[in-house]
Amino acid sequence: MVTRISHWIDGAVVPGTSGRTGPVYNPATGLQSGEVDLASAEEVNGAVASAKAAAAEWRSSSLSRRSAVLFAFRELLHDGADELAKILTAEHGKVLADAHGEIARGLENVEFACGVPQLLKGGFSEQASSGVDVYSIRQPLGVVAGITPFNFPAMVPLWMAANAIACGNAFVLKPSEKDPSSSMWLAEAWKKAGLPDGVFSVVHGDKEAVDALLTHPDIAAVSFVGSTPIARYIYETGTAHGKRVQALGGAKNHMVVLPDADVDMAADAAVSAAYGAAGERCMAISVAVAVGDVGGPLVDAIAARLPKLRVGNGADPDSEMGPLITREHRDKVAGYIASGAESGAVVVVDGREADVPSDGFFLGTTLLDQVTPEMEVYRDEIFGPVLCVVRADTYEEALELVNANQYANGVAIFTRDGGAARQFQFDVEVGMVGINVPIPVPVAYYSFGGWKASLFGDTHMYGPEGINFYTRGKVVTSRWPDPATSVIDLGFPRTR
Repeated sequence: MVTRISHWIDGAVVPGTSGRTGPVYNPATGLQSGEVDLASAEEVNGAVASAKAAAAEWRSSSLSRRSAVLFAFRELLHDGADELAKILTAEHGKVLADAHGEIARGLENVEFACGVPQLLKGGFSEQASSGVDVYSIRQPLGVVAGITPFNFPAMVPLWMAANAIACGNAFVLKPSEKDPSSSMWLAEAWKKAGLPDGVFSVVHGDKEAVDALLTHPDIAAVSFVGSTPIARYIYETGTAHGKRVQALGGAKNHMVVLPDADVDMAADAAVSAAYGAAGERCMAISVAVAVGDVGGPLVDAIAARLPKLRVGNGADPDSEMGPLITREHRDKVAGYIASGAESGAVVVVDGREADVPSDGFFLGTTLLDQVTPEMEVYRDEIFGPVLCVVRADTYEEALELVNANQYANGVAIFTRDGGAARQFQFDVEVGMVGINVPIPVPVAYYSFGGWKASLFGDTHMYGPEGINFYTRGKVVTSRWPDPATSVIDLGFPRTR
């Protein structure tokens, strides 16, 4: 049965009226499971109008009320994790363990936002001048929008919406049309938690809906996570229309392995970080940089682990890696493997030859050795279960390789040498650094984001920077009449 997936506007499911829809597949079977409505510009306008009306009331709500809603939403998200994980697996394909991990990281951000009374505290200076006090406050922007990717259809919206709503804004979500159902689950949970209608909206769609949000005069800010070309477009279009924009782009994350590293530890980390969620993660390790004589043992250790990695339907508890999101993307990734082989890379493990289910959009794990920076498999963000190994003679050569890459999202170093690790975190030009940690995604009370072509704008996602992004600072300077001249008897000595 094919399920129709409609919009969520003003606290209710609203069927689309554009006449345009898109297919939603179960990647594990290759069968269509849903049909999602694609919004027209007029439908986006309606959602924004509803959000604008709701924002006017929500911004005046007390901080304690906002916290109460967030705490209630947190409980619903926690208690409904099994149900939501099944939705994620059915439409994205990731295994249930990965789906639960995604929800857990989203939950962290909700918990951070629950502390909004503390997060929005300003400063106060008494007697900045004689009889003059100065204080600062932060106020919401109004209506803000989030445009989110297919690879984390629950977590990334929670990165954005939790802080945005806590700060007193109304939030309009445009999720990926490839796996839209989790956004509807979140919408219903917000309503059950007591969030007023219109404060959280969902409009499904493609470029028409995106452009309508980017150019709408009542959208004050846009948050985006996706590929670098689209991030650049989002940033340039949104800012050209006067909006505050944070746009996180692509990645080509490196893992530098020094000669003194624990090879088994590094190999385990590489397998988890490169092939988890079929490599469809912006923080996935794409390149292992083997320094000195560690290359041979590292490649052998990784290769020995891959046959043990079970690829199958994400709904099967025994599966460790699921399918890719679409048939087209699976074939594109397979094309990169062919390109790497043609360019001279050594194909140690070939995912195209793996014993994987014949139905669905499956591809096995691939390990390419002797990759060089000139190869397409090194330059491009593949976004699939392909790990490239590059050999470097020295630490300095490895560092130069990492710093020369156009992407600067995440990086890791594996070593037993504390001095080398400290020097690396000082030298490397990347936004998020892991030391013996392969995927250094910050906890919710820090902020997420890379450098260079991985970030457009100057604000990282969630955490303290997220609070600042969704609010504007205001400074108030106040002077009151001299109490000595007051006609009101205060009942205590007057002072100057």
